[in-house]
Amino acid sequence: MASTCMVISRQISTSSICRGKRNFRKTQLYNKRGSRAFKLEQSTNPNCDIPIDTRGVRPTGKWVNNYFVKIPEMMPELIVPDLKDFKLKPYVSYRVTDVKKPEFTAKHLFNLVYADKIIEDFKKGELGPNGEPLNPSDYETMTAKEAKAKADKTGTDIFEVTEDEL
Repeated sequence: MASTCMVISRQISTSSICRGKRNFRKTQLYNKRGSRAFKLEQSTNPNCDIPIDTRGVRPTGKWVNNYFVKIPEMMPELIVPDLKDFKLKPYVSYRVTDVKKPEFTAKHLFNLVYADKIIEDFKKGELGPNGEPLNPSDYETMTAKEAKAKADKTGTDIFEVTEDEL
């Protein structure tokens, strides 16, 4: 039975060959520095089980039938203001207090969009016998399909790509 213990010997060297290239080839490296097996697997099946380290970068599309479809809404857009005559320096003091905001929930959204109109209709007596508004706003007249289509248009994280869009 072979032993895996290394024999320690005295030598003068800045680097040992045993711990250099030979062991470096055995390590699993992904992406650009991957092994031949990894690169072969990626060329035949780009969406394989071997993980690809994205280093925290979000994808800009979706894999559909071994094709990567770019979705324009997922592309990052940098909006930079013109700071030509701006007088403040790019510095934030450590003495600034932290600003903590509560989580934005469905109740907050309801209060922003519908609550004022409902309260106003109640005070004016413009509510029907079942609580529906007699003079509905644009949001209140939308059907469920129209609301879903408007929500899917921009600003959502749910994208369904069909084969027709390829």
